[in-house]
Amino acid sequence: MLSLAAAVLFLAATSTNEPAAAPPDARNSALFPGDVVPPNLPAAVPLWEGPAPLSHGTGPLDTPTLTPFLPEGATSPGPAIVICPGGGYAGLSMVYEGYKEANWFQQHGVAAFVLQYRLPAKGYRHPVPLLDAQRAVRLVRSRAAEWNVDPKRVGVMGFSAGGHLAATLETHFETPAAPPTDAVDQESCRPDYAVLVYAVITFESNQAHQGSKLNLLGLNPSPELVHNLSAETQVTAQTPPTLLVAVDDDKTVPVENSRMMYAALQKAGVDSAFQEYPTGGHGFGFQRPVDTSPHGWLDRVGDWLEARHFLP
Repeated sequence: MLSLAAAVLFLAATSTNEPAAAPPDARNSALFPGDVVPPNLPAAVPLWEGPAPLSHGTGPLDTPTLTPFLPEGATSPGPAIVICPGGGYAGLSMVYEGYKEANWFQQHGVAAFVLQYRLPAKGYRHPVPLLDAQRAVRLVRSRAAEWNVDPKRVGVMGFSAGGHLAATLETHFETPAAPPTDAVDQESCRPDYAVLVYAVITFESNQAHQGSKLNLLGLNPSPELVHNLSAETQVTAQTPPTLLVAVDDDKTVPVENSRMMYAALQKAGVDSAFQEYPTGGHGFGFQRPVDTSPHGWLDRVGDWLEARHFLP
């Protein structure tokens, strides 16, 4: 996750050497500085046809998308996962908290969809990111036949602030973030499972990540809104099965966020687990050039999913 001072969104530069049929990838607009969209990335799918609800324009940062990574050779509908990259609600770590994990899931027979959601840095505070996450799950279910997905096995994964978004989705699926606009919005947005990785959970306590809170809610949010978007206060018996992953040496989002969420899940009787590691730091993601991640953490996520039939 970037600091507030460093969380600057870079617009993709227009190349004069590329043919007209291959413009710069619009997904570069949301990347962290220094990250680059990998070659041969699947085409992004807009969440809505035409302008998105509550949008201020039609540019790359006004247009939420899903990038699908579909398994090859599947003979029957399989599980799916929507991945929400982190970035403090200021940018998006699309590569190491999105595309890399999506490749892993694709190789393990799970259809993975990386969500580029709208950000407060472009004027999209709550409830817009939640609206985009709800729509993403609905869109996957609405196109289940086309994408060879089992609509009863669609989950969500989120990192850091993206973990807050995923936790908000799994605790607010009964409340639409905006009125329905089409047939896609008739689909359920309740994820069948959730994986929360070094997630921002609370906005109420001194363990809150203040940058994410400020970006999403502004300077003076009401106590009611702060409480409503502190996921540990919103867990019920209907919250889907949830796995949390965090490290003790996280200096950005204290591990207590995950501990609070796990305690709330256990109290509500929700199928849940917490994979807590001693080291790794914040934002370790997957397959970074300098890898500080707990060894095999994503494989152990896969073990948890497989035991619940969310991994083939």
